[in-house]
Amino acid sequence: MWKILAIDDDKGILAVIRKALEKEGYLVDTLDDPEKLELEKLNTYHLILLDVMMPGTDGFTLCRRIRELVDCPILFVTAKTEEEDLMTGLGIGGDDYITKPFGIGELRARVAAHLRRENREKKHLLTLGDTAFSLPSRQVFCNGEEIPLTKSEYAICEYLALNRGQVFSKERIYEHVFGYDGEGDSSAITEHIKNIRAKFQKQGTLPVETVWGIGYKWKI
Repeated sequence: MWKILAIDDDKGILAVIRKALEKEGYLVDTLDDPEKLELEKLNTYHLILLDVMMPGTDGFTLCRRIRELVDCPILFVTAKTEEEDLMTGLGIGGDDYITKPFGIGELRARVAAHLRRENREKKHLLTLGDTAFSLPSRQVFCNGEEIPLTKSEYAICEYLALNRGQVFSKERIYEHVFGYDGEGDSSAITEHIKNIRAKFQKQGTLPVETVWGIGYKWKI
C-alpha cells in the first residue's frame, strides 16, 4: 500500500489532504512542524507533499535536506506561483507543484500520476511490501526489523528484489554474486536461499519463491 507524508504548518490543509487521500486507499502521515521530522523514517514513504511557506524551516530548505535521503517524488504544495520560485523548487529536487488553493480532484490526480510513474532507478531505498532495502548501507528490514544477512545473502536478495518477478537459475544467481571466477559452485546458492528463508521466516514472511525446475524469484 502506498504511504504518503504531508508536511504543512496549516493543520486545516493537512486535515483536507489526509481525508482526500485516505479515501483513495493511501496511508497518510501528517506533520505540522518540519523541525519534528524524523529523518530515519523518510524511506518508508512513497511520496512526500511539502508546503513551501513554513515558519522556521521552509519547504525549499527542507527539500534540499531530504532529497539526498530519498528517491520518492516530492510535490510542493504552495501559493507561490512565480516562475522563479517554481524553477527553484524543481532545481533542488522537487518533482511537481500543486498550487493553493487546490481542488481535491487535482490533488488526487497529481498524487496518483506520480505514484504510477514511480519506477525510477532506486539509489537509496527499495520497498517491496513489508521489506525495505537500504541500498547504500546494504541492509534489509522487514516490518521495521533488520534482517541479519551475510554479504552473500544480501547480494542474492538485492539481485532478486531489483528484478522481482523474474526467475533466475542457481547458475545465473551464482555468477552475479560471485562472478565467473568464483571458487565454489551453484549448489551453494541452495544453501544460501535456505538461510535467507529461515531469517525472513522469523518475521513471518517468505519473499524468495522457488520455481521448480527453473530457479528462484522474488515474489511480486
